[in-house]
Amino acid sequence: MAGGTKRLPRAVREQQMLDAAVEVFSRKGFHETSMDAIAAEAEISKPMLYLYYGSKDELFRACIQREGLRFLESVAPAGNPLLSPHEQLRTALEGFLGFVDAHRNSWQVLYRQALGQQAFASEIENARERVIELTAKLLESSAKHAEPGTNFDIVAVAVIGAGEAIADSVAAGRIEVAEAVDLLDALAWRGLAGRKPGAADTAETDKLPE
Repeated sequence: MAGGTKRLPRAVREQQMLDAAVEVFSRKGFHETSMDAIAAEAEISKPMLYLYYGSKDELFRACIQREGLRFLESVAPAGNPLLSPHEQLRTALEGFLGFVDAHRNSWQVLYRQALGQQAFASEIENARERVIELTAKLLESSAKHAEPGTNFDIVAVAVIGAGEAIADSVAAGRIEVAEAVDLLDALAWRGLAGRKPGAADTAETDKLPE
Protein backbone atom coordinates (compact mmCIF):
# COMPACT_ATOMS: atom_id res chain seq x y z
CA MET A 1 0.00 0.00 0.00
CA ALA A 2 1.00 3.69 0.24
CA GLY A 3 3.59 3.17 2.95
CA GLY A 4 5.38 0.44 1.04
CA THR A 5 5.44 1.99 -2.40
CA LYS A 6 8.36 0.86 -4.50
CA ARG A 7 10.57 3.35 -6.28
CA LEU A 8 9.60 3.56 -9.93
CA PRO A 9 10.81 5.72 -12.82
CA ARG A 10 8.96 9.04 -12.90
CA ALA A 11 7.30 8.33 -16.25
CA VAL A 12 5.97 4.99 -15.00
CA ARG A 13 4.72 6.56 -11.78
CA GLU A 14 2.94 9.32 -13.71
CA GLN A 15 1.11 6.78 -15.86
CA GLN A 16 0.15 4.84 -12.75
CA MET A 17 -1.34 7.99 -11.24
CA LEU A 18 -3.20 8.90 -14.41
CA ASP A 19 -4.61 5.38 -14.72
CA ALA A 20 -5.90 5.62 -11.16
CA ALA A 21 -7.29 9.11 -11.72
CA VAL A 22 -9.18 8.10 -14.87
CA GLU A 23 -10.66 5.14 -13.02
CA VAL A 24 -11.86 7.23 -10.06
CA PHE A 25 -13.04 10.23 -12.11
CA SER A 26 -15.07 7.98 -14.37
CA ARG A 27 -16.67 6.23 -11.41
CA LYS A 28 -17.34 9.16 -9.09
CA GLY A 29 -17.33 12.23 -11.31
CA PHE A 30 -15.09 15.26 -10.99
CA HIS A 31 -16.71 16.94 -7.98
CA GLU A 32 -17.05 13.78 -5.90
CA THR A 33 -13.50 12.63 -6.56
CA SER A 34 -10.87 13.48 -3.96
CA MET A 35 -7.10 13.36 -4.19
CA ASP A 36 -7.25 10.92 -1.26
CA ALA A 37 -9.34 8.52 -3.34
CA ILE A 38 -6.99 8.76 -6.30
CA ALA A 39 -3.94 8.22 -4.10
CA ALA A 40 -5.59 5.16 -2.57
CA GLU A 41 -6.45 3.79 -6.02
CA ALA A 42 -2.84 4.30 -7.15
CA GLU A 43 -1.55 2.82 -3.88
CA ILE A 44 0.62 5.84 -3.16
CA SER A 45 0.60 8.53 -0.50
CA LYS A 46 -1.33 11.74 -1.01
CA PRO A 47 1.85 13.86 -0.58
CA MET A 48 3.45 11.92 -3.44
CA LEU A 49 0.39 12.56 -5.63
CA TYR A 50 0.59 16.29 -4.89
CA LEU A 51 4.31 16.20 -5.67
CA TYR A 52 3.46 15.19 -9.24
CA TYR A 53 0.18 17.06 -9.64
CA GLY A 54 -0.37 20.18 -7.57
CA SER A 55 -4.17 20.13 -7.64
CA LYS A 56 -7.16 18.08 -8.72
CA ASP A 57 -7.67 20.43 -11.67
CA GLU A 58 -4.09 19.89 -12.81
CA LEU A 59 -4.49 16.13 -12.55
CA PHE A 60 -7.80 16.17 -14.41
CA ARG A 61 -6.27 18.25 -17.20
CA ALA A 62 -3.38 15.77 -17.45
CA CYS A 63 -5.94 12.97 -17.81
CA ILE A 64 -7.73 14.84 -20.60
CA GLN A 65 -4.47 15.49 -22.42
CA ARG A 66 -3.31 11.89 -22.24
CA GLU A 67 -6.65 10.40 -23.25
CA GLY A 68 -6.95 12.98 -26.01
CA LEU A 69 -3.63 11.86 -27.47
CA ARG A 70 -4.76 8.25 -27.30
CA PHE A 71 -7.94 9.19 -29.11
CA LEU A 72 -6.02 11.01 -31.86
CA GLU A 73 -3.78 7.98 -32.31
CA SER A 74 -6.85 5.77 -32.74
CA VAL A 75 -8.31 7.87 -35.56
CA ALA A 76 -4.97 8.74 -37.22
CA PRO A 77 -5.29 5.97 -39.89
CA ALA A 78 -8.24 7.91 -41.33
CA GLY A 79 -5.76 10.50 -42.56
CA ASN A 80 -4.33 8.09 -45.13
CA PRO A 81 -4.43 10.08 -48.42
CA LEU A 82 -4.83 6.86 -50.41
CA LEU A 83 -8.31 6.41 -48.96
CA SER A 84 -11.38 7.97 -50.52
CA PRO A 85 -13.28 10.53 -48.38
CA HIS A 86 -15.93 7.90 -47.65
CA GLU A 87 -13.27 5.40 -46.60
CA GLN A 88 -11.58 8.06 -44.47
CA LEU A 89 -14.81 8.79 -42.61
CA ARG A 90 -15.57 5.12 -42.04
CA THR A 91 -12.02 4.51 -40.84
CA ALA A 92 -12.40 7.43 -38.45
CA LEU A 93 -15.66 5.97 -37.12
CA GLU A 94 -13.99 2.61 -36.59
CA GLY A 95 -11.07 4.24 -34.78
CA PHE A 96 -13.33 6.45 -32.66
CA LEU A 97 -15.73 3.73 -31.55
CA GLY A 98 -12.89 1.23 -31.16
CA PHE A 99 -11.21 3.69 -28.80
CA VAL A 100 -14.42 4.07 -26.78
CA ASP A 101 -14.84 0.30 -26.55
CA ALA A 102 -11.23 -0.29 -25.48
CA HIS A 103 -11.08 2.69 -23.10
CA ARG A 104 -14.57 3.07 -21.68
CA ASN A 105 -13.46 4.99 -18.60
CA SER A 106 -11.43 7.30 -20.81
CA TRP A 107 -14.52 8.19 -22.83
CA GLN A 108 -16.37 9.14 -19.64
CA VAL A 109 -13.52 11.39 -18.50
CA LEU A 110 -12.44 12.77 -21.87
CA TYR A 111 -15.92 13.72 -23.00
CA ARG A 112 -18.78 13.38 -20.53
CA GLN A 113 -16.96 14.47 -17.37
CA ALA A 114 -14.91 17.21 -19.05
CA LEU A 115 -17.96 18.78 -20.69
CA GLY A 116 -19.53 19.21 -17.29
CA GLN A 117 -16.63 21.28 -15.98
CA GLN A 118 -16.52 24.92 -17.08
CA ALA A 119 -12.73 25.05 -16.84
CA PHE A 120 -12.38 22.23 -19.40
CA ALA A 121 -15.58 22.35 -21.47
CA SER A 122 -14.27 24.93 -23.93
CA GLU A 123 -11.36 22.66 -24.89
CA ILE A 124 -13.73 19.79 -25.65
CA GLU A 125 -16.17 22.03 -27.53
CA ASN A 126 -13.38 23.48 -29.67
CA ALA A 127 -12.18 19.98 -30.54
CA ARG A 128 -15.78 18.96 -31.33
CA GLU A 129 -16.18 21.91 -33.71
CA ARG A 130 -13.03 20.86 -35.58
CA VAL A 131 -14.35 17.31 -35.91
CA ILE A 132 -17.68 18.62 -37.24
CA GLU A 133 -15.89 20.81 -39.78
CA LEU A 134 -13.75 17.89 -40.99
CA THR A 135 -16.77 15.58 -41.17
CA ALA A 136 -18.70 18.11 -43.25
CA LYS A 137 -15.83 18.36 -45.72
CA LEU A 138 -15.56 14.58 -46.06
CA LEU A 139 -19.30 14.26 -46.58
CA GLU A 140 -19.36 16.99 -49.20
CA SER A 141 -16.40 15.44 -51.04
CA SER A 142 -18.14 12.07 -51.32
CA ALA A 143 -21.85 12.83 -51.60
CA LYS A 144 -22.30 12.51 -55.35
CA HIS A 145 -26.07 12.04 -55.03
CA ALA A 146 -26.93 14.64 -52.40
CA GLU A 147 -29.84 17.00 -52.99
CA PRO A 148 -28.83 20.43 -54.33
CA GLY A 149 -28.38 22.94 -51.53
CA THR A 150 -27.64 20.28 -48.89
CA ASN A 151 -26.26 21.87 -45.71
CA PHE A 152 -23.33 19.57 -45.00
CA ASP A 153 -22.50 21.37 -41.75
CA ILE A 154 -25.92 20.48 -40.31
CA VAL A 155 -25.63 16.90 -41.53
CA ALA A 156 -22.20 16.69 -39.87
CA VAL A 157 -23.66 18.01 -36.59
CA ALA A 158 -26.32 15.28 -36.77
CA VAL A 159 -23.74 12.58 -37.48
CA ILE A 160 -21.44 13.70 -34.65
CA GLY A 161 -24.36 14.01 -32.22
CA ALA A 162 -25.52 10.51 -33.11
CA GLY A 163 -21.93 9.30 -32.82
CA GLU A 164 -21.66 10.63 -29.28
CA ALA A 165 -24.91 8.95 -28.28
CA ILE A 166 -23.88 5.67 -29.89
CA ALA A 167 -20.46 5.94 -28.23
CA ASP A 168 -22.25 6.03 -24.87
CA SER A 169 -23.99 2.78 -25.83
CA VAL A 170 -20.68 1.24 -26.88
CA ALA A 171 -19.13 2.30 -23.57
CA ALA A 172 -22.06 0.73 -21.72
CA GLY A 173 -21.68 -2.51 -23.66
CA ARG A 174 -25.12 -2.21 -25.29
CA ILE A 175 -23.89 -2.38 -28.89
CA GLU A 176 -20.90 -3.87 -30.69
CA VAL A 177 -18.42 -1.60 -32.47
CA ALA A 178 -19.03 -3.10 -35.93
CA GLU A 179 -22.78 -2.62 -35.65
CA ALA A 180 -22.33 0.91 -34.35
CA VAL A 181 -20.04 1.81 -37.26
CA ASP A 182 -22.59 0.47 -39.76
CA LEU A 183 -25.38 2.51 -38.13
CA LEU A 184 -23.43 5.76 -38.31
CA ASP A 185 -22.21 5.04 -41.82
CA ALA A 186 -25.80 4.48 -42.95
CA LEU A 187 -26.96 7.63 -41.18
CA ALA A 188 -24.34 9.75 -42.90
CA TRP A 189 -24.58 8.42 -46.45
CA ARG A 190 -28.20 7.38 -46.83
CA GLY A 191 -29.26 10.70 -45.34
CA LEU A 192 -27.38 12.47 -48.13
CA ALA A 193 -28.54 10.30 -51.01
CA GLY A 194 -30.92 12.37 -53.11
CA ARG A 195 -31.62 9.27 -55.21
CA LYS A 196 -30.66 5.64 -55.20
CA PRO A 197 -27.39 5.13 -57.10
CA GLY A 198 -27.94 3.17 -60.27
CA ALA A 199 -25.80 0.48 -61.83
CA ALA A 200 -23.47 2.99 -63.42
CA ASP A 201 -23.11 4.88 -60.16
CA THR A 202 -22.27 1.80 -58.12
CA ALA A 203 -19.35 1.12 -60.41
CA GLU A 204 -17.74 4.35 -59.28
CA THR A 205 -14.93 4.14 -56.76
CA ASP A 206 -16.64 6.37 -54.20
CA LYS A 207 -20.25 5.19 -54.33
CA LEU A 208 -22.83 5.61 -51.61
CA PRO A 209 -23.59 2.39 -49.73
CA GLU A 210 -26.64 0.40 -50.80
